[in-house]
Amino acid sequence: MRISTRAMFAVAATALTAATLTACGSDDKDTDDGKGGNRIESAGPAAGAGTGPRIKVVATTTQVADFVRNIGGDRVEVTQLIKANASAHEYEATPADLNALRAAKLVVQNGVDMEKAWLPKAVRAAGFEGPVVDTSVGVQLRKGEHEEHEEHGKSAEPEKHEEHGEYDPHIWHDPQAAKVMVTNIAKALSTADGANAKVYENNLAGYGAKLDALDADNRAKLDTIPAANRKLVTNHDALGYYVDRYRLEFVGSIIPSFDDQAELSGSRIEDVVARIKATGAKAVFAESALPPKTAATIAREAGVKVVDGDDSLYADSLGAPGSAGATYLTAEAHNTDTIVAALRG
Repeated sequence: MRISTRAMFAVAATALTAATLTACGSDDKDTDDGKGGNRIESAGPAAGAGTGPRIKVVATTTQVADFVRNIGGDRVEVTQLIKANASAHEYEATPADLNALRAAKLVVQNGVDMEKAWLPKAVRAAGFEGPVVDTSVGVQLRKGEHEEHEEHGKSAEPEKHEEHGEYDPHIWHDPQAAKVMVTNIAKALSTADGANAKVYENNLAGYGAKLDALDADNRAKLDTIPAANRKLVTNHDALGYYVDRYRLEFVGSIIPSFDDQAELSGSRIEDVVARIKATGAKAVFAESALPPKTAATIAREAGVKVVDGDDSLYADSLGAPGSAGATYLTAEAHNTDTIVAALRG
């Protein structure tokens, strides 16, 4: 049975000390090992001193890697498999990635079938036999656009999301779901490195406070958008949890799938243009990991603006170091600021 995000975090928070906690930073820098794109990333500062050698962790997606760095601090050495501004839905392991998997103490994944097509194969090829941590455990999952259209009679041909099953894997776009994810990471690190469990607990408390602040800021900013303008059109169906959390209206996505690599048809483009015109949506939002051409075409045909370039949303991936999307916290704040700027007027 799935429990609420607030209940899940409350359980972990009761284990924390009452001492003053120093939040873990996330201004870490990435380094490329030069072996085909595998990224070994330095850890951010920890909230307390640890002992013993660092724990080697392989994290699948950019968001999960950022979470591990913030909860693990200087106790972890993180290998991030998916590169910045790359699709999280497809990946091919390099020899360096397999070596990192082979040497890892833990593998941490997003879950909800996000990595189903490639992670099990990579784990088998590397011979990794340790724990694979599913950060989605305890998150209340949502179904996708096709389910909503079928329920409300908006589409005669419900769309399928076979690539990732029936549930939406983009759970991190709700900061309260992100709190569940980091709680799962803290538990796994504490199990693997019990001598430093208090470090992970303290880092969890500090980062959880930042997630709560992000959540409150998002809501305050998005509540300034007039009710008639709270309509979102995106490249693919990736912001469902965000839409649900902040009471926006999801008009539709250009790619009718949770997977940004899914096929796009001409009839789909016509359908999205028609929906934009019918609902009065004000903009089409491109994504940092996808070419903006189709989004620009649809916006032009619908007579609305396209939000692209540096203002593109960080939907599937975080951005490069130094960009607005370099960390989870900055990427989500960027998304909110961009949406508010485009829809408020």
